[in-house]
Amino acid sequence: MMTFLRFRLPVILIWCVLVLPGSLFAAEPPAKDPVVLILGDSLTAGYGLQEQEAYPQLVQKHFDDEEIKARVVNAGLSGDTIAGGLDRLPWLLQQKPNWVAVALGANDGLRGFPVAKSEEKLREVIQVIREHKARPLLFGMDLPTNYGDEYRENFKAMYQRVADDLKVPLLPFLLENVAMVKELNQADGIHPNREGQVLVARNVIAFLQPIVTGEHDGLPRSETAADNGDPTESDNGSSTGVGNE
Repeated sequence: MMTFLRFRLPVILIWCVLVLPGSLFAAEPPAKDPVVLILGDSLTAGYGLQEQEAYPQLVQKHFDDEEIKARVVNAGLSGDTIAGGLDRLPWLLQQKPNWVAVALGANDGLRGFPVAKSEEKLREVIQVIREHKARPLLFGMDLPTNYGDEYRENFKAMYQRVADDLKVPLLPFLLENVAMVKELNQADGIHPNREGQVLVARNVIAFLQPIVTGEHDGLPRSETAADNGDPTESDNGSSTGVGNE
């Protein structure tokens, strides 16, 4: 009996390696692509268009075509405000994004919310993002001229104030070269059409791609990562007018 086992044991071991489930011998799973979550309203959701025509999907297509390892998540919700985005954040952050781009505020301005209150909520959004070890990014908004110069300028400056104070990379105006251009917007004159979304995607790509690829952190050159006090720098790294929205 002992002789039988001595000769059969090598055969049994080989059979185990070849036949037993591969999961028992599986290598380490491949690293997941870094995630960019875009927290926005109907401008981000692609109101009036097919899902694949919204700018986050166009950014993803560009990254895929250029073989840039990143996954773009469209977290746009029509009608959302900064406060609404803040309420949604805990659930969205369960996806553990590396970056969260905040593209909110248009509805705050169009509804005439006090800028100080919107700014308070925007700062809370940035804080929550950082508490979850993600890196915040900010997409600026503007309002039509009929909202009055004082309110409009204060609203627009809100994004720059928050970006400067909290050292957050800022895309100054998401709808640059698209807002108020009739040919680039839908019949409501507010939401970008297909062609408009393509230009919005270009704005975002020019801002986002260097951050995702690690070319720079998106901050002005005078503001180094060491200066910004961002606790997520070592955790995630950087390598790896409008209407009722």
